[in-house]
Parts: sequence; C-alpha cells; structure tokens
Amino acid sequence: MMKRQTKQAIKKTILITTVLGSLFIVLSILAIEEQQQSHNPAHLSEQVLDYRPVVEKYAAEFNVQEHVDVLLGMMMQESGGRGHDPMQSSESYCGSRGCIQDPELSIKQGVHYFANTLEEADGDIQLAVQSYNFGRGFIDYVDANSGEYTQEAAVRFSQEMYAAADNQAKFRCLREEAEKMDACYGDIYYVRDVMSYMEDISEK
Repeated sequence: MMKRQTKQAIKKTILITTVLGSLFIVLSILAIEEQQQSHNPAHLSEQVLDYRPVVEKYAAEFNVQEHVDVLLGMMMQESGGRGHDPMQSSESYCGSRGCIQDPELSIKQGVHYFANTLEEADGDIQLAVQSYNFGRGFIDYVDANSGEYTQEAAVRFSQEMYAAADNQAKFRCLREEAEKMDACYGDIYYVRDVMSYMEDISEK
C-alpha cells in the first residue's frame, strides 16, 4: 500500500513538473515575441511608398531632399497614403479641411509647409515634425519655454490648447492616454510614430 502511494505521489509530482515546465516555456516564448514586437518599427504602406517619386520631386523643389524619409513617415502617420489629401495639408493650403482633392497638390503643399516649418525651427527636425501636426505656433511655444522639442513640451502644449478651446468637441482625442491627460489637441506622439516609420525605411 505504501509503495503504491509513493508511486502515485511520484507520478503526480512528475506530471505537475511537466505542466509547469511547459507553461514556463510557453510564457517565455510569448514574452520574447512581445518584446520583439515592441521593438519592431511600424511599416510604411505600399500606398505611401508609391508616392516616393512625387515626394522626392517636391523635396528637391523646396530644398529638403535630405528629409524625404521624414516626409514619407509623416504621410504614413497622416493618412497611410490613402485618399485625395495624403499629406492632410488642406488646412495649411486653404484654412479648412478637405479642400485639396488632388494627391500631388497635397504632397506639394505638405512638403512646402514642412520646409517652411523646418526653417522656422532652425533645423530642429523633431520640432518641425511636431509643428506640422500642431501648427507653427508650437515653435513659438517651445522657444518661450523649453527651448527645444521634448515630449513633455508636446503634452503641455496640447493640454493648454485643448483647455483654451471654445469648443472642445471639435477635437478628436486620438489616443486613450492623451484623453486621460486632457491632451486632445493634435497628436502628442506624432514625432515618436513618425520616427518609428523612419526606422522601417532605414531597414529596407
């Protein structure tokens, strides 16, 4: 009787050990995959990549040809290359959304606006990229405060602009974390995501 109980106990121990060992292996694999995914750059869509020649054309015209990859990343963040206004540049062109219905005009205007923004930002690429999203008033804000682009400056600017808005309902909070911080003006993580797309480009 004692031997039988001992054998059963050994079998039970082996079974538990096997199950726990298998579970540990599965969890380790999942953790590694999650870590790899968190470090993988976002990918540009085929629609965005198809616009590279047009972006290069206007980047050369406005003397920002070294920033073609940045502009492609911005297009991906703005629209994924979809629609008639892939650079979402209507507001800088006519003061309202949706007035541009020609992708090439959208790109020309977007590159032109970026070139002017980069000049005002004294070549600070992150400041220029965020100002493309926020508007060039962000450059004045940074000059008066931190003196250079920081994530914290982007959050504070968004919060202040959102709080000062006459009608907050017109702002669509793009991210849950931004909504929690009452930072619903623009996209507070615009620079981070554009730079992530640039990592994808550099790996190609």
